[in-house]
Amino acid sequence: MVKIRLRRMGAKKAPFYRIVVADSRFPRDGRFIEEIGTYNPLTDPATVVVDAEKAQTWIKNGAQPTDTVRALLKKAGAL
Repeated sequence: MVKIRLRRMGAKKAPFYRIVVADSRFPRDGRFIEEIGTYNPLTDPATVVVDAEKAQTWIKNGAQPTDTVRALLKKAGAL
């Protein structure tokens, strides 16, 4: 199954996330199909940048966002 999920980047104690489309069988930080946005929880307020058009396309094609990504997409106005 294809999922839209977070991929952790950044240094220890300083996380930065990329919102990616990946096969659910691959590891969290492993291979992915496409990057559709970023999420930085360390800024105040947290920064969410999403390509809404790509997100909508993937969801229409059957990709399932995780609970966290679903909340971020709603916050960014992509859902």
